[in-house]
Amino acid sequence: MTNANDTRDVAVHGDVEDGYGSVADEFLRNFRERQDLGAGCTAYVDGRKVVDLWAGVADRRTGKPFEHDTATVIFSCTKGIMAICAYLLVQEGRLDLDVPMARYWPEFAQGGKGAITLRQALAHRAGLAYLDRDLTTAEVLAWDPVIRAIEEQVPHHAPTDGHAYHAVTIGWLVGEVIRRITGLTPGAYFRQALGDPLRLDTWIGLPESARDQVAFMEPPLPDDESEFAKGFARFASDPAVTRTGTLGGAFAFPAENGYVTFNAPAIQAAEIPGAGGISSAASLAKLYAACVTGLDGPALLTADSIADGLRVQSAGPQLTGQPDDGARWGTGFQISSAPAQPLLGPGSFGHTGAGGQLAFADVDYGSSFGYVSNQMGGYGDARARLLVEAFRSALDG
Repeated sequence: MTNANDTRDVAVHGDVEDGYGSVADEFLRNFRERQDLGAGCTAYVDGRKVVDLWAGVADRRTGKPFEHDTATVIFSCTKGIMAICAYLLVQEGRLDLDVPMARYWPEFAQGGKGAITLRQALAHRAGLAYLDRDLTTAEVLAWDPVIRAIEEQVPHHAPTDGHAYHAVTIGWLVGEVIRRITGLTPGAYFRQALGDPLRLDTWIGLPESARDQVAFMEPPLPDDESEFAKGFARFASDPAVTRTGTLGGAFAFPAENGYVTFNAPAIQAAEIPGAGGISSAASLAKLYAACVTGLDGPALLTADSIADGLRVQSAGPQLTGQPDDGARWGTGFQISSAPAQPLLGPGSFGHTGAGGQLAFADVDYGSSFGYVSNQMGGYGDARARLLVEAFRSALDG
């Protein structure tokens, strides 16, 4: 690359197998036509890496190149990782998704929450999308104050009333159950169960030793001018929705004065398991490949777990009034959600992340996919979707 602000002559690094060149073509077009800055894209089929690409700049301020192991904040892709962790505990017989969460976390029963199950929380039906108590940044980073606030919170609606996206609270809801069962914080459990055995450049709570791998995130590009995008912008300005993404003002999300909040080292080092994961594209694709086909052993998730995770739990209009872009959730996973994010088809499960990040597997295709970028996109950002479309075309031959 000639300079950090010129993507016309970007050099794409890596490899693609024969038949997957269209993915590389689309990856390059993301830089030439869609303002990508630094990005990685990896895909597996039947446990074999068929796409492994990276290009651009990891830090616009210095021109530092984006490398194969460069990691970015993956925002809500973290939710898919948490769902995988939950299903591992289910498979071990240590967690039942359909019993009250209070069985594992007795204090959670306060405020009329005694019957809420973890499946309902994973499906954004717990009525806890936002908290009435304002939290400081220090409290959020300390873990326990958020847990106490959740324990005190009265749900804003019943699970049977519908769903509302739990943008950040879902991480503590699932994470505290994991902590009560295993004795480990969710980030530590993830590293012990998955991150270290699979040698993943993926963290929920970034260690100082990995800090140099992390790209500097740039604020979102402007949204498109469609009526749907304008409706989404109006929705996002609602005070209740603002509380959902900021825990009552603990931090601006996603950016303030041109600075992406999750660039802050203290936030990256903390465990924010609904939105604060950090990963390379290669590691996300590797994790999801291990879920459906295994790598050096059996698949991480059983056929029963995958079928359960794919069963639709929440779809259609949300109780918050968010415009319906087709988003659908199984238990913790986002599943094929046309038109906004169709993935590969009905066998796909994973999660999108703010600004365009994406990671998922597809059991029908025996495949997985990971894409990360340090240039956040606006609503309707097409970069990941077009890469997936190219990947699907290559798979279909």
